Amino acid sequence: MKDIWDKLREECGVLGVYDAGDIEDIISDTYYGLYALQHRGQESCGIAVNDGGVILLHKDVGLVSEVFSRDVLERLPRGKMTVGHCRYATTGTPSSINAQPLAVRHVKGSMALAHNGNLTNAAQLRREYELQGAIFHSTSDTEVIAYALTRERLRTVSIQDAAVAVMGKLKGAYSLVIMSPQKLIALRDPQGFRPLCMGRLGKSVIFASESCALDAVGATFQRDVEPGEVIVVSGDGEVESIRTHCGETKPSFCAFEYIYFSRPDSVIDGTSVHIARQRAGALLALSHPAQADVVVGVPDSGLDAALGYAQQSGIPYGIGFLKNKYIGRTFIAPNQKQRENDVRIKLNPVAATVRDKRVVLVDDSIVRGTTSLKIVKLLREAGAREVHMRLSAPPFRYPCYFGTDIDSSENLIAYKHSVEEIADLIGVDSLGYLEVEDLPKLPENGCKGLCDACFTGRYPVEPPEEGSKSRFEAKFSELAVD
Repeated sequence: MKDIWDKLREECGVLGVYDAGDIEDIISDTYYGLYALQHRGQESCGIAVNDGGVILLHKDVGLVSEVFSRDVLERLPRGKMTVGHCRYATTGTPSSINAQPLAVRHVKGSMALAHNGNLTNAAQLRREYELQGAIFHSTSDTEVIAYALTRERLRTVSIQDAAVAVMGKLKGAYSLVIMSPQKLIALRDPQGFRPLCMGRLGKSVIFASESCALDAVGATFQRDVEPGEVIVVSGDGEVESIRTHCGETKPSFCAFEYIYFSRPDSVIDGTSVHIARQRAGALLALSHPAQADVVVGVPDSGLDAALGYAQQSGIPYGIGFLKNKYIGRTFIAPNQKQRENDVRIKLNPVAATVRDKRVVLVDDSIVRGTTSLKIVKLLREAGAREVHMRLSAPPFRYPCYFGTDIDSSENLIAYKHSVEEIADLIGVDSLGYLEVEDLPKLPENGCKGLCDACFTGRYPVEPPEEGSKSRFEAKFSELAVD
């Protein structure tokens, strides 16, 4: 079934826990931390546990609450370290064989790793390794990273040396958490495309894609892992920072993390996601004002921007939609009529807010346009007199190669149509997007560098060859079994 939200999806969330004696139940903390990152990936998940140097792994297709029942959690050993992962697929089909973390055994020991991002040279590296005799069991670029790490580990004296060396071979986006028999390692690509942070629970150390996962387990946020940095945890929670690749290039943090992907209660690279979205709404109010009676947001990622628009414009903020919180990932409409009304199943307009009103409708983006059309129709049916749509992102026109599932321009409505044409297609009285020039204004502590390639076509890393992303998936797709 086609995704009923018609939204972009981010590839995944990663988590790593190193217990220095302060954690009562490392499995529970890993579970709750991973649960807090569920929004970053809802196709599969897994937890790897280091029990006395032996790495044990449980992973499968499904939500965190589905894969990790009480019985499964109780059976997992209470080791010293864990690595967790939740996944959306951008490279690799959404099957159990591509679920993470990925655990490998080699002549110098064992290793588990979790990856958030997307390599632009995965196909080339895989081909190179296959010609040297490597055998791959999945279609995920994470296995390419694992093989590259293993090769470097055979040549180096430590796992951290291997991690530093492999960064010179990988291109694109990768935030990684790596677990060896003795150490927990976190690293972030030199561009810093995807988030990764570090927290403390006493002397214990926790790495996570977002700070909301630290909050979920009572850990204190320490800092972000810097672009190009490798952080090694060992002993009683001693931390070593290796900055060999720091400053190699200007940071290119994904702008859409602030706009949509990350949870609003997270703080990323010193910026509150909630504040960034409010700023986007305020900037929209300045660049695309509207004569209206009420501002409403599309749950959930449009709400903060709608509040910012209302505060800046002086137009009252209202609750325009109720979101059904009890429909999960696996919801399937039972008949054609309900499939056609799939948005109505998830959203219901609050008629008292919009009836006979001129409404500013704020959402994060329009991808294909089908969902926006249905949401606008809901407002019209609820009695809205006018609908002026405002988007807290610029128009999507180009593919993303760094961990978002935009692999072609063909299905992007803004690639084929002008703003005026899109407004007509989705049935709004006016339409306004956030200006590309306003993106650097979203971080409250100043912009260190954002990737806006999906809006502008200006890629900070050379894109892969056409078709290379799926070349090795095609051979596997018919064999993948969930």
